[in-house]
Amino acid sequence: MEQQIRYARDADSNGRPIRLYGPEAFEGLRRAGRVAALTLDYARSVIRPGMTTAQLDKLCEGFMRDHGAVPATLGYRGYRHATCVSFNYVVTHGVPTNRVKLAPGDIVNVDVTPILDGWYGDSSRTFYVGEPALETRRLVEAAYEAMSAGIRASRPGNRMGDVGHAMECVARRERYTMVREFCGHGTGLVFHDAPEVLNFGMPGTGVRLEPGMVYTVEPMVNAGRSPIRVLADGWTAQTWDKSWSAQFEHTIGLTETGHEIFTASPAGLDGPQIATG
Repeated sequence: MEQQIRYARDADSNGRPIRLYGPEAFEGLRRAGRVAALTLDYARSVIRPGMTTAQLDKLCEGFMRDHGAVPATLGYRGYRHATCVSFNYVVTHGVPTNRVKLAPGDIVNVDVTPILDGWYGDSSRTFYVGEPALETRRLVEAAYEAMSAGIRASRPGNRMGDVGHAMECVARRERYTMVREFCGHGTGLVFHDAPEVLNFGMPGTGVRLEPGMVYTVEPMVNAGRSPIRVLADGWTAQTWDKSWSAQFEHTIGLTETGHEIFTASPAGLDGPQIATG
């Protein structure tokens, strides 16, 4: 597969080379991305009040394996679960547990990364558990729009600072804050690769965007203040002030004229959705 890869003119901010993937690689990424999207469509159909996040994790793992994929998170740096499940004030990397039961009015982000034939499909969505309150709906919609703005800014001729700026502008416009401690990343044949995709930035700065780049766009938007803390488990990140947080994530590849979303839902369920389980 290495013969499909070239490297970008710019290295990332840490000096790492940035891989540029070709048409054959894009086909593999489409297949992996489709499994990720179908897994999240499936998650929407089974999430229900009273379900534990551990139960949800096991269901998603079974779905990925039934589709020929292996969850990338299993064993990754000691992580023992197939998904990350983050609810309400958990920003990201929520560890599935039987101690947490979802309740009506909650929100829950499900983050999956199936590996299919060596390719990674990384995506997440935030779902409503039952009918959401108006403020909850505003927050989740802002997170989705922030991701969408970052994707729209992802095209050759722009720079990575344009992508981050587009996302942060949405959060600021809606009077929310953007998490800065975590960011998107390159992917493809590697789970986490160059370049970093910050959720904030200055227009016209950063890495030049080139056809063949593959990366995730995954802003985390807080209803309250931006600072977060990571719990003693080493994974779960939550807001300091217990304000709620929402996130969406797609894996995209840059084309000659724009971008392709590899993890788009075949059923058009990418945006904020009420779980139907």
